[in-house]
Amino acid sequence: MLAKSQVVVVFLRSYPAPTMPDLLSLLVLLGALCGPGWAMSQEEKSKLRNQVVEMFDHAYQNYMDHAYPADELMPLTCRGRVRGLEPSRGDVDDALGKFSLTLIDTLDTLVLLNKTTEFEAAVRRVLKDVRLDNDIVVSVFETNIRVLGGLLGGHSMALMLKEGGQNMQWYQDELLHMAKDLGLRLLPAFNTSSGLPYPRVNLKYGVRGPETRTGTETDTCTACAGTIILEFAALSRFTGDPVFEAHARRALDFLWEKRQRNSNLVGTTINIHSGEWVRRDSGVGAGIDSYYEYLLKAYVLLGDDQFLQRFNIHYASIMKYISQPPLLLDVHIHKPLLPARTWMDSLLAFFPGLQVLKGDIRPAIETHEMLYQVTKKHNFLPEAFTTDFRVHWAQHPLRPEFAESTYFLYKATGDPYYLEAGRTIMDNLNRFARVPCGFAAMKDVRTGSHEDRMDSFFLAEMFKYLFLLFADAEDLPFDVEDYVFTTEAHLLPLSLSTAPHSTSIPSNKTSEEELDDSNFDWTCPNTRLLFPDPAFPRNLREPIRTAVDKSCPRPAPYRELGMGRPPLRAQDFMANNPEHLELLRRMGVSLIHLKDGRVQLVQHATQAVSAVAAEDGVRFMQEMMELSSQQQKEQLPPRAIQIVSHPFFGRVVLTAGPAQFGTDLSKSSTGVRGFVTVAEPYSGCSEITNAEYVQGHIALLQRGQCMFAEKARNIQKAGAIGGIVIDDNEGSSSDTAPLFQMAGDGRNTEDVTIPILFLFHKEGNILLEALKEYREVEVLLSDKARDRGVVAPEAEEERFTEATTPTSFDPVSQTQTSTLEQNELTPEELTPSQEEVSAVDEDTSPAEEVTSPEEEVTPTQEEEEEEEADVAQPKEERDSEEGEEPEGDTDSSSQSVDELLADWREDLEAFQQMEKDEL
Repeated sequence: MLAKSQVVVVFLRSYPAPTMPDLLSLLVLLGALCGPGWAMSQEEKSKLRNQVVEMFDHAYQNYMDHAYPADELMPLTCRGRVRGLEPSRGDVDDALGKFSLTLIDTLDTLVLLNKTTEFEAAVRRVLKDVRLDNDIVVSVFETNIRVLGGLLGGHSMALMLKEGGQNMQWYQDELLHMAKDLGLRLLPAFNTSSGLPYPRVNLKYGVRGPETRTGTETDTCTACAGTIILEFAALSRFTGDPVFEAHARRALDFLWEKRQRNSNLVGTTINIHSGEWVRRDSGVGAGIDSYYEYLLKAYVLLGDDQFLQRFNIHYASIMKYISQPPLLLDVHIHKPLLPARTWMDSLLAFFPGLQVLKGDIRPAIETHEMLYQVTKKHNFLPEAFTTDFRVHWAQHPLRPEFAESTYFLYKATGDPYYLEAGRTIMDNLNRFARVPCGFAAMKDVRTGSHEDRMDSFFLAEMFKYLFLLFADAEDLPFDVEDYVFTTEAHLLPLSLSTAPHSTSIPSNKTSEEELDDSNFDWTCPNTRLLFPDPAFPRNLREPIRTAVDKSCPRPAPYRELGMGRPPLRAQDFMANNPEHLELLRRMGVSLIHLKDGRVQLVQHATQAVSAVAAEDGVRFMQEMMELSSQQQKEQLPPRAIQIVSHPFFGRVVLTAGPAQFGTDLSKSSTGVRGFVTVAEPYSGCSEITNAEYVQGHIALLQRGQCMFAEKARNIQKAGAIGGIVIDDNEGSSSDTAPLFQMAGDGRNTEDVTIPILFLFHKEGNILLEALKEYREVEVLLSDKARDRGVVAPEAEEERFTEATTPTSFDPVSQTQTSTLEQNELTPEELTPSQEEVSAVDEDTSPAEEVTSPEEEVTPTQEEEEEEEADVAQPKEERDSEEGEEPEGDTDSSSQSVDELLADWREDLEAFQQMEKDEL
């Protein structure tokens, strides 16, 4: 029988949604819900807290015994990792600078864990043994957050202990002096016209000259340039030298100025000289993550309102475009409704913790729960995992971000559930990562194989957050509320906000920014009082628990003959059918429209009218999965609808979505050409009443109310030679939505022999307006746009110019009208295309998979490559260089169509630049 608390969740699309396997079709969340969280006893918390300390001792002591003074421990071979003596690991080794990295990174962890004696000994070792003038090239980003941050965190702890009167009485700011020395060695990296730092610097020679072996790089990641302000500002305020904070502020100002102004998002990689975005995908994970973190924390530490304003503007865009709870998915900054990839990386696990600091708890709980379920499935968070929670990159280098968010959510909610999540982290570390000489990173979470590495951040961050999770106030040597955590979990005192500072470096800002009160949430949440009701987070978690279980096979329930009607089958389901909706209700299935246009089906067994109905509901959800899987046919490329009649003569080409049934236009050398007419009824869901007009024509139909294949059969019966289905979601456009492919109805569709294409609302409106103004409009349905010799032989004197799909980067609202009458959901719309599956496997973005209209009309790849140097020039201008377009080829009555076409060209230059970059 079905467990009493069984829940099933399915996400279904109701209009063309972002290109990702599960969000286009199904995200199935199955599993048994646990009961209310019980408070953990003080004895149990104390036991776990002590276990954290024991685990830290195991890692730290093995580093000191087997690796020090090397930068890191190699726990499988029980020796230190010295750069140059071990095989190169590429960019990963840029964190190593022969400066005893792990010891410096661990200094303030020792104090937090009440190991003051060990801390004092460690500080003496650092002062005695560590040199910062090595002839070695290091990462500016890693050296800043790990070494400079570690020295400043150690200095903060030393001051705190010294003020206590018992420890560190000999300390005379030696760690701060080392920090300033290191800061001065990093400063040459900021010697660029933009103020963005070079990604690497030679600790001895800087970035200029051949002896530096660096300084030739042109690109850096957004996080690399935007994760400087906390450490550099703290250094300036500790020392009284404003130069460090000024350089960090200048870099942040430049990144802010270079944000995409329509989406208010930033890309992943930027050219440090020109400020051009090199990688235009945007998310909250690798490459960008700590840039957003440092905007908010810079406000917390420094009290500068401008940082909060910028963060809030970015955050609103993140929640509008990137956040699709419980997922966080990268998008393109110029087309923020177009996903950039169909997988997530583990670094985004910090984001729920940042949302807690922001005070936005609901999405933090939802995303954390998803991450927790992935962790329970694979024991650790894989470096990257797909939207259906499969492993994309199998490594796990013992990253602490999930533990960080777990700690902050426990602080915000007081829910003991997060203590259990912390216990899970510890158990998995001890069961799978612990080795005799420390803890070893996972080479493959699927097989449990190890990698001979234990990164310094494991000691710097993981044990801090786990200890704090299980510690009470009396267990801590100081009040952590008086400090802000850097991205490496180093502790900087909030008292720095009152330290004097000034700016000596010119800002990148072109004008003084005015603060807009509408972009402020002026209060920072007090984590002690923020969330007094532990039941609320549990209620948010319940719909997405066990999110990674993909199936729940159960035997069909016994049903006596004559006892009720047969259950609803997925292939028969129609979302606009009131009877079907009532059957769903009886099965405990509810239908919810989401802000992004998807429809979410959620099944709660306890809401079913009977146990049998609950079993029917589970089977219905499983059938939805199977139906989608069956419909995952080969992804077809986009098709073209070319208006060939006067006054267009083939210049207007509309990108159309293909169908998985009917005539295959790629096998037709001529395509299908004919005049268009509107079918009656417009839905095409019953016998066509104007068959005399439809016969021999291409019928225009409206999406909805029935299956695509049913529409095709009805117009084919009326004698149509083709069909064009126009989306009924007002405002939908290929500007912002990926290619849409029409699926069949789950039955044999070989009887459909005419071509059927799909147009979004905006493109469909172009065709309808043309029909309204010219009455007779002839189009060519084909696999790609034809040249003028085919489409307009009667207009040989006309110069052919390829018209492109609308390409505006003004982001449209993600909140589409989503009533059942407008978005009749049927199984035909559940099919994730093969393109999306391949995008996961091949790590390509949707834009790389879907051929753009510009590419369709470009004769050869060679020509495209020749145009690359001139990529900033709009295609229309490049075409006009070959021959001038005659003016006056349309009469004045075509003005409204021309206005619609003019909208397409507004952002063509940026669109073409983006697509060239992606190619």
